[in-house]
Amino acid sequence: MTLLLLGLLLFLGSHSIHIVAPKWRAEQIERFGELTWKGVYALLALLGIVLIVYGYGEARLVPEVLWVAPTWTRHVTALLVLPAFILLVAADVPGNRIKCRVGHPMVAGVTVWAFAHLLTNGTVADLLLFGGFLAWAVTSYAVCRSRDRRMGTTYPQGTVARAIATLVGGVTAWVACAFWLHDLLFGVRPFG
Repeated sequence: MTLLLLGLLLFLGSHSIHIVAPKWRAEQIERFGELTWKGVYALLALLGIVLIVYGYGEARLVPEVLWVAPTWTRHVTALLVLPAFILLVAADVPGNRIKCRVGHPMVAGVTVWAFAHLLTNGTVADLLLFGGFLAWAVTSYAVCRSRDRRMGTTYPQGTVARAIATLVGGVTAWVACAFWLHDLLFGVRPFG
């Protein structure tokens, strides 16, 4: 459990700098350069992910169950993850209407993903992992949208074609994950 906690601290901590210390972040980028900042940031995030994966896998070997969800919640979770995938893709498709409406679709997608997984996963490790990501994502989204309003940030309207491309990409990624990758990577079949 220690490795999971350390990984969450590194990953979510590095991703929280823009929330808690945006001025300090800007100063460090100016001081060391954007490339150096991104390199250190990427190393911390990567180390965090490795520790999360290893720590979560270790914790799954001896689960401390807090609640047992009804079987049908697996299907609800799998279906909720569909909009999460669409939102994640929307973050990387320039000029799409979803990004215009949501503002920060990646963070919104993480929120939906984490909430959906808390519905069906009831161990202490699940609560730490998905609950940690959910708390971070809700906070990050609120801070980013507040900052957008304060600074008058608007996002381009985008085109219908790009929105359709976003939907197709999100659905394709979801199908690949739900029916193949999730089982391969995590040993869990969302619909099986």
